[in-house]
Amino acid sequence: MTRAASPTDVTLLTDDDLHFFNEGTHSGLAAKLGAHPIQAGGAAGTYFAVWAPSATEVAVVGDFNGWDDGRDPLRARASSGIWEGFVPSAGPGSTYKYSIATGHGRHLKADPFARLAEQPPRTASVIWDGEHPWADREWMASRARRNALDAPISIYELHLGSWRRRAEEDRPLTYLELAEELPRHVRENGFTHVEFLPVMEHPFTGSWGYQTTGYFAPTSRYGRPEDLMALIDALHREGIGVIFDWVPSHFATDPHGLALFDGTHLYEHADPRQGFHPDWGSYIFNYSRNEVRSFLLSSAMHWLDAFHGDGLRVDAVASMLYLDYSRAEGEWIPNRYGGRENLEAIDLMRALNAGAYAAHPGIQTYAEESTAWPMVSRPTYLGGLGFGLKWDMGWMHDTLAYFEHDPIHRRHHHHELTFRGLYAFTENYVLPLSHDEVVHGKRSLLSKMPGNDWQRRANLRALYGYMYAVPGKKLLFMGAELGQWGEWNHDTSLDWHLLDDPAHDGIRRWVADLNRVYRDRPALHELDCDPHGFEWVHTSDSDSSVLAFLRRSSDGADAALAVMNLTPVVRPNYRMGAPRPGFWREIANSDALDYGGSGAGNLGGVRSSAEPAHGHDDSLLLTLPPLSCLILAHEAGE
Repeated sequence: MTRAASPTDVTLLTDDDLHFFNEGTHSGLAAKLGAHPIQAGGAAGTYFAVWAPSATEVAVVGDFNGWDDGRDPLRARASSGIWEGFVPSAGPGSTYKYSIATGHGRHLKADPFARLAEQPPRTASVIWDGEHPWADREWMASRARRNALDAPISIYELHLGSWRRRAEEDRPLTYLELAEELPRHVRENGFTHVEFLPVMEHPFTGSWGYQTTGYFAPTSRYGRPEDLMALIDALHREGIGVIFDWVPSHFATDPHGLALFDGTHLYEHADPRQGFHPDWGSYIFNYSRNEVRSFLLSSAMHWLDAFHGDGLRVDAVASMLYLDYSRAEGEWIPNRYGGRENLEAIDLMRALNAGAYAAHPGIQTYAEESTAWPMVSRPTYLGGLGFGLKWDMGWMHDTLAYFEHDPIHRRHHHHELTFRGLYAFTENYVLPLSHDEVVHGKRSLLSKMPGNDWQRRANLRALYGYMYAVPGKKLLFMGAELGQWGEWNHDTSLDWHLLDDPAHDGIRRWVADLNRVYRDRPALHELDCDPHGFEWVHTSDSDSSVLAFLRRSSDGADAALAVMNLTPVVRPNYRMGAPRPGFWREIANSDALDYGGSGAGNLGGVRSSAEPAHGHDDSLLLTLPPLSCLILAHEAGE
């Protein structure tokens, strides 16, 4: 016998909630839609609410009612498109789905707002009410300073499932095991932040999380939501920020997910020219639908609110900005003005950024954006997209292209390092050496380098030195600090055994020392996003592949000179212009013996002489080690 949901008047949705949801401005739906264990009418149970406007009937089915779609129907809430109800028999830990009746029959769907899902390949949602006692008050009070544009930001990007694995059980670490090991590694190697590849629930492990189905649920592969909270708390207590990689650009086509949710193209565009992504075989959100905007805004805010996230890295922004992204003529639909810009996606990103910074002033948002779209990291009130920072994909491409050249040919490619000076401060940039550069046949960073094994490691150390010296925040994908030979494989652990080799442990020590120098020297981070902190010193010696530039602190008191020699020969007595007279201490040398280098250098530092060079009245007579980066700091009062 069918019984109605009881009590019939239970709801978490106010009229204002419905208004803002349908208006496209609601960013707090995590507390309103989905499954919420509550007490109602003296009974413990769960309140369910789901958006399915084209459904003719919706019922909750689960292990609490034998998956019988006749036992717990939901009721439509006015004309909002939302179905809701209270089920006394449903409680925390129970699995469930929605049975949605359409004109074409019934189908089962996971909850778009579920806070937890079964571990793949199972696909049901799970009622969750876990809690975590946060102990990161000190971090939360100070993170605005640590996330500021004038702060040192050095990001360790990682995939939780393949950072380290339990070999004897052939499994990844759990969130709680990661909480024991990851903060120590990140702290010891000097990174200020971690960035997790998407932790949101996803059916296919090989998508690395980028084919998302659970926009409010951390993947259950590694534990429960409160376990992820414990990991983040542990990182915060070590002074390490956490950035979530978030994917509003497309979603998985799996039948239990968002696709054709109520029998119609509800979350996605119906026209494949707007609603299907040709590169990734996934659906594109319909950004013009108000309720989809509220869904995405609420998802973003959920990771900042519930999980104390310190930032969001928004994936594939370019694919959202352009209607013709990766499409040939005739395969896309122009906007209402006849242009190729996706006006609704632009509005969404501006709303996302404005709302995130208003609610959480201490966070940052990061755009993975690969085109010349203007003002990506400029405020919305100035006409920008409102992101805090943007990945500099051009720097990544040009720099790796340069370092892949044999040194004998680098004289012809000097511009690949100097070109960035033309645009370096048009945005607030992050310099990424990310996961995308070490997969799909691109080879590991070390394997990209030319020469014999010693030269490859020297080139890699020089690459890292250049990255840390040049203006911009820093990002390295896990394994870069080990000098991995092989590409990243999401099914296996990093090659931790490499650290038994002093040559590879030397690379790790170099990265750790670069992070320390970057943090400790104001000249190397305070004006990462300001042209007043940078000055070319020497760019014209392409024949020798020598390059030099100056970094300054905001008050001008601290100055650091970076000098690159990107050929495998020592250059003794190389005269370099000194922007300031006095003693210049060698604070970083990628060729030091401690890092696996040859030991060439300047015996701790050099004092300038009154001999003009490179437009300066004084100069330094330097020894430039082979395939190296030197950083020298001006000693005030010396």
